[in-house]
Amino acid sequence: MVGRGTTAAALGAWTVFADEAGFSMTPHTARTWSRRGVTPVIRVNGGSRRHLSVAALCCYKPGERPRLVFRHTGDRRADGRKGFSWKDLRDLLTAAHTQLGGPIVLVWDNVGLHLSRAMRAWITARDWLTVFQLPAYAPDLNPVEGIWSSLRRTSLANIAFTDYTHLVTAVRRGLRQIQYRPTIITGCLIGTGLAIRPGDITH
Repeated sequence: MVGRGTTAAALGAWTVFADEAGFSMTPHTARTWSRRGVTPVIRVNGGSRRHLSVAALCCYKPGERPRLVFRHTGDRRADGRKGFSWKDLRDLLTAAHTQLGGPIVLVWDNVGLHLSRAMRAWITARDWLTVFQLPAYAPDLNPVEGIWSSLRRTSLANIAFTDYTHLVTAVRRGLRQIQYRPTIITGCLIGTGLAIRPGDITH
């Protein structure tokens, strides 16, 4: 951890918000166009229970273009685990550190995976990583929640997924489109009411 009174700006660090979300074959309904008096109908395959887990990082630094870094994992893992393990998050954060080229001030919630003994030990051993926990029940303070909302309202809206591969492809395509639209990533931060400026984050 960083000494008291230091800031993300003093470290030359990126402020990174993290979150995980799950996506299923059930389509996300949204408003669409149709003929007057004709209700659109989406026919879906209700037999699949396949689940896609995605972890994403919204990365901000004054004077730099905001970044979105993400990884996904399926629901059929060799170790039997559903969703992400602490090692998956470790690898994602390591990749982000390499991509961003600087230290990271990480902000995330208090789920058990984030607070696990293995995760905490790994974090303590990284001098480039400082972690802050969000208050309990405060998803409105995490801009990654805005990324999930944007994804569901646009790229995933009203799609009848034909199979699991179709779901994975749609999620990846949607997140990649957001990666190339930094205004969306910035807008998600603005939506939280927070601002990343020199001196904002202290410990």
